[in-house]
Amino acid sequence: MPARNPRPRYAVVGLGSRAQMFVRALSETHADRAELAAFCDVNRTRMAVHNRTLATPVLTYDAAEFAAMIERERIDAVVVTTVDRTHDHYIVEALRAGCDVVTEKPMTIDGDRCRRILDAQSETGRKVTVTFNYRYNPVHAKVREVLASGAIGEIGSVHFEWLLDTRHGADYFRRWHRDKANSGGLMVHKATHHFDLVNWWIDSSPDTVFGLGKLFFYGDENGARRGLARPYARAHGEASAADDPFAIDLAGSPTLKALYLDAEHEDGYHRDQNVFAPGVTIEDDMTVAVRYRSGATMSYHLTAYSPWEGYHVAFNGSAGRLELDVVENSFVEAAGASRVAGQALHGTEEAPSGSSRLTLRRHWEKPVELDLPDAGGAGHGGGDERMLADIFGDGGADPLGRAATHRDGALSLLTGLAANRSFETGLPVQVDDILRL
Repeated sequence: MPARNPRPRYAVVGLGSRAQMFVRALSETHADRAELAAFCDVNRTRMAVHNRTLATPVLTYDAAEFAAMIERERIDAVVVTTVDRTHDHYIVEALRAGCDVVTEKPMTIDGDRCRRILDAQSETGRKVTVTFNYRYNPVHAKVREVLASGAIGEIGSVHFEWLLDTRHGADYFRRWHRDKANSGGLMVHKATHHFDLVNWWIDSSPDTVFGLGKLFFYGDENGARRGLARPYARAHGEASAADDPFAIDLAGSPTLKALYLDAEHEDGYHRDQNVFAPGVTIEDDMTVAVRYRSGATMSYHLTAYSPWEGYHVAFNGSAGRLELDVVENSFVEAAGASRVAGQALHGTEEAPSGSSRLTLRRHWEKPVELDLPDAGGAGHGGGDERMLADIFGDGGADPLGRAATHRDGALSLLTGLAANRSFETGLPVQVDDILRL
């Protein structure tokens, strides 16, 4: 195999909004260590939008030209930010072409696709990095440090409640994520973040999962039952969407207009679907119980229609308890679509005001509120920039082991995939029945 380039040449496949941070990192922040060489997407308009942000535009390739792009542009590594159901296609093809891969989470959406990726990585020996930016949030790193120190002893159980508000949570029901065949549902697309954190925090992996999930708030039936339904399929150009707090005005956001509204003529994708229209096949209210191989257990709940956004995590140990409370957004303003549009790109614009508190409660001692590092910056508590520095720059030695591999990507999926099966069967699921690692 030929020697790798001293400044690896990267291609980005999938040029939606999430690609922005990777394009910026490769073309600006870390351009001294990595070279952005090409774009690949099903939509040429979106690629042109990203190219306009570059001092030197790169060549663009249609999705069908992916393999040819790798060869012609001498690509060393591929960044995958496509629709979740296609991740495995691009990851496997890139690996077998001799490239390393950086992929957005979730690594994929089901056990068969995951096995394809693991087999291709084993065959080629190439590197797969999964972008779990939550590991790089300084608050989450502090949790890992405290647990690893033995401050609460052996961990017996974890309680994790995650609340998505009616801005961020609703956005999954406007987009392609609303179809489980595309995203695996929120147990895979969103909760894989959290399941990876717990695996990393307690240094274990899931063994048995039981879950109950339902579509309680969004969808056409729920909208009609509660009087929330509006007579539009997508918001653009619809008078009935103008004052709908669940709608999004693509024309009101320059970024959304350029990436989606102006690109519709190529692929017909509507970024502004009605959250109470037919076609929602994912759950919005999920309860999961997990037993880990270490013997610890977890109760997990995700709500996607909360009036505020944040999370509460509690670790119960043989010597005490550690509690993390995070408020990411204290409320959502009841305004129409134009207001929602300005907040739609979660994690890519200015961070909402919030607060974090970490409390240590040891047996026979008064509780102590631990000092937390300043996360700084937007983008998942500053995690995005720290992660990008680790991937593309010189992150240096990391005693916390935050870089996530293909194996971490697979382990993070197991809880969500098993929960989805349990939703269907009503029975507990052994994760080895989903995927043996």
